Amino acid sequence: MSEGPRQLKDEGSKRQVVFAGAIAGLISRFCIAPLDVVKIRLQLQVHSLTDPLSHQGYKGPIYKGTIPTFKAILKQEGLSGLWKGNVPAELLYVCYGGIQFSSYRTTALALHSAAPKLPDAAESFICGAAAGAAATTATYPLDLLRTRFAAQGTQKVYTSLLGSVRDIYRHEGARGYFQGLSAGVTQVIPYMGLFFAAYETLRAPMAILPLPYGSSDAAAGVCASIIAKTGTFPLDLVRKRLQVQGPTRSRYVHTNIPLYKGTFATIKAIVKQEGRRGLYRGLTVSLFKAAPASAVTMWTYERALKILIELEKEKEQAANR
Repeated sequence: MSEGPRQLKDEGSKRQVVFAGAIAGLISRFCIAPLDVVKIRLQLQVHSLTDPLSHQGYKGPIYKGTIPTFKAILKQEGLSGLWKGNVPAELLYVCYGGIQFSSYRTTALALHSAAPKLPDAAESFICGAAAGAAATTATYPLDLLRTRFAAQGTQKVYTSLLGSVRDIYRHEGARGYFQGLSAGVTQVIPYMGLFFAAYETLRAPMAILPLPYGSSDAAAGVCASIIAKTGTFPLDLVRKRLQVQGPTRSRYVHTNIPLYKGTFATIKAIVKQEGRRGLYRGLTVSLFKAAPASAVTMWTYERALKILIELEKEKEQAANR
């Protein structure tokens, strides 16, 4: 636990923040990988569960809820099916974590030196939004690859990570790596802004609570994640639908994914074909995933940063002897 109500911008050097963020992303991703695969499968499912006519003639799987989807993937694809796309996802989370926390700290320090000083909640929102936009844009091709691998069923669309990079460039060009980026940035700005604003607000009062293993950081991360994820979920779903567009669209586990073009056109199409509830497919598992992911991320980040700071102090003390 960080001592007192210090904010993230006040802790560690830029190098320490990058390393701590990367470590937090690496550990967090491995813990929540199965939930991520289930979420993506549910988000890409377009047919109605209550109208049998909507999936008449459809040969792919029909998922009904979080637990049944877990069971279906295990039965049809084995345990490894729950970790599909884990290699690009681990790279994504490591890079994303490092860029996110370093961008947050850089923006916070810049705002802190500016006049007039903003309220803490507003400052945290701006820093979180800027950090999220920077990290999302820089790592977006990895996010797209993670989604496409997780969307594969028993039929392989891509056989390897390098093969997928080559195939996308060959058939879709450089723009293919950024399918749905506008939806991603539009979603992540309010999401990360809300997340960090809520986290910084809750972090200090929760530090007073007698929680075990210094888990107040994790508890603040859980609460902040639920607030932010619920408010921005439709744009996350739109991003996933756009990421699987292209010549391989009909070869994923859901073979009936419609053709979408643009963020707002996709929202209109989903509402028209699936109703407003269609924008919230996979929300339950997304919250189950986001809450522990944020808890593990913030808890690991705080501890990794503390260790790095202590090691730096010991190094300085040894050099001064």
